[in-house]
Amino acid sequence: MRCAHWRRVPLDLAREAREKSATTYIDRAVQCQLPSHDEGEHFGLLTDDGAYGTALWLRWYGTGEVELVVLPDCPVVAPWPDGEGCCLFADHARQHTWKYALEGDSCTN
Repeated sequence: MRCAHWRRVPLDLAREAREKSATTYIDRAVQCQLPSHDEGEHFGLLTDDGAYGTALWLRWYGTGEVELVVLPDCPVVAPWPDGEGCCLFADHARQHTWKYALEGDSCTN
């Protein structure tokens, strides 16, 4: 199950994210894309950052510090034929997204 924590994207960071990407629209709030957890870092996907194999993420810690980070995509794919790729970033903690995604769920849901 995906983490239930959400974070509003501060206006200054939303502006900065739009400047760093080809996308003109940035969500006002993002959900942490890691598996369910309460403590530590949370990561919400904002957009691809325009460079192949990287994405722009909002990282936050509880109710405190929040920042934009550009991270490389996780290169791992599911071990079965036609396995989907992990929707997270390289070297993420915990399991890959296909291990906790509901059937029919995708990286964009």
